[in-house]
Amino acid sequence: MKKLTNIPFLEIESIPLLIKDFLTQKITGFESQFFNLENIEKQFLQKEKSFSSDKRKVLCEVLQNQYSDFPQSENQQSNLKNLALENTFTVTTGHQLNLFTGPVFFIYKILQTIKLAEFLNGKFPAKNFVPLFWLASEDHDFEEINHFKTENNYYETKAKSGGAVGRIKVEDDFFISQFEEEFKDSVFGTELILLLKRAYKNGNTLSQATRIIVHELFADYGLIVLDGDEAKLKSEMKSVFKDELLNQDLFETTQETVHFLTEKYGKVQVNPREINLFYLSETRDRIAFEDNQYIIVDQEKSFSQEEILAELENHPERFSPNALMRPVYQETILPNITYIGGNAEIMYWLELKNYFEKLNLPFPILIPRNSMLMISEKTVTKTKDLGLEINDFFKNFAVVTNDLLLNNNEILPLLNQQETQLKEQFINLKAKAELTEKTFGNLVEGEQTRQLKSFDRMRKRLLRAEKIKQSEKLERLENLFQKIHPGNTWQERNYNFSVFYSDFGQEWLHTCYEELEVENSELIIFTI
Repeated sequence: MKKLTNIPFLEIESIPLLIKDFLTQKITGFESQFFNLENIEKQFLQKEKSFSSDKRKVLCEVLQNQYSDFPQSENQQSNLKNLALENTFTVTTGHQLNLFTGPVFFIYKILQTIKLAEFLNGKFPAKNFVPLFWLASEDHDFEEINHFKTENNYYETKAKSGGAVGRIKVEDDFFISQFEEEFKDSVFGTELILLLKRAYKNGNTLSQATRIIVHELFADYGLIVLDGDEAKLKSEMKSVFKDELLNQDLFETTQETVHFLTEKYGKVQVNPREINLFYLSETRDRIAFEDNQYIIVDQEKSFSQEEILAELENHPERFSPNALMRPVYQETILPNITYIGGNAEIMYWLELKNYFEKLNLPFPILIPRNSMLMISEKTVTKTKDLGLEINDFFKNFAVVTNDLLLNNNEILPLLNQQETQLKEQFINLKAKAELTEKTFGNLVEGEQTRQLKSFDRMRKRLLRAEKIKQSEKLERLENLFQKIHPGNTWQERNYNFSVFYSDFGQEWLHTCYEELEVENSELIIFTI
């Protein structure tokens, strides 16, 4: 396995314009959220002032408790100890509790978080930077996380949904026997099978299962895992949650940014609600305010203002942040300086800048996570045989394919030449026509449009003819595209990490880690 090439995000057509503008610092007001060492230094100076010793003490107590059943690596012990110190900060990423990690980018974002912490420790030796993974244990969309895919199979587990997914206990383990059948003969298949069995042992919660997997893969790297579904941590959010219930400040403060992003980029990733909290019981249900009552949506339950504030005071663990409130929760309870997320995550974090200012809470530096692609030498050879580069598969591939099919076509240059000559003739004709009567000039203009359209029709017919004539080549192109974009999406959003780990084991993780460039936002391509 070795690195083949890398493609900067700015050169990839499918990367959202908002992300490209963020990376090139074209969005006014977000210059300090762009990753560079100067901004990092400003960030930890702000965090030193705002993150209290009491908050740090609570965080350390919670982490010690959550790690009480886990043997810690030397690096983890060091990081947990350092978190008690005022000069220690976190570098954070997070993800849903996808079955067996779900798509492989789950792994990539963790590796980048660890690598960035290592990079910052080297740049700022007087400080400590700890990589931290946030378990999104309070999400309730079980159908979104209950499956994963390999090259050959689709795996799924079943459970009662509607509540916080982290609390769901494993009961259905049929997918494990299916997985064993697929991977039992792979080089590192047994290692994966045993990990799967340990994680998804009957009675384990999905939070426990995900923690076991992440711990076994990344403990030696010093990664710390935090589950936010914790009463002590929620207690630190009482004032923010109270303000959200009474004043809806998140909704109010984000309206200007939401309007700006919608106007410039077409839509926002997540629309703020008037109340951005859920109520946690057997299920996780949205809180709404109607007729002077706080309604638990889809439940026959409501609170008066006095009752819901008493509930918050006595049971803060029953209140759960939604996607937009979660960043506020995270940044309140962590000495965090930067967040690494997917493009969609970064886009909804950007909505929150004014709300953070209202709370007097430092807004972190945001880093779009890097992407990776694993392809075979055979695929690279086939690509070159067709006259293409791997980069071409991340352009508009319909245009790339059409250009390839029409390459060396004898008719196309002639069509282009004739069209150019026609345009020149009409330029001369229009110049004369404009000296005569206006309607005659309009007639010439209309005739030019009509005749030039015929060239577009001829090109389309020519392309159709070439597709028929070169059907075998077209099929090879489409097969290659599917190899590189399985399911018509990026490989990292489709395949599970087991596809690659089963052949290379820890060497695969190590190579991915070594080749990550934390100062760049890019797609890194490997041959395997």
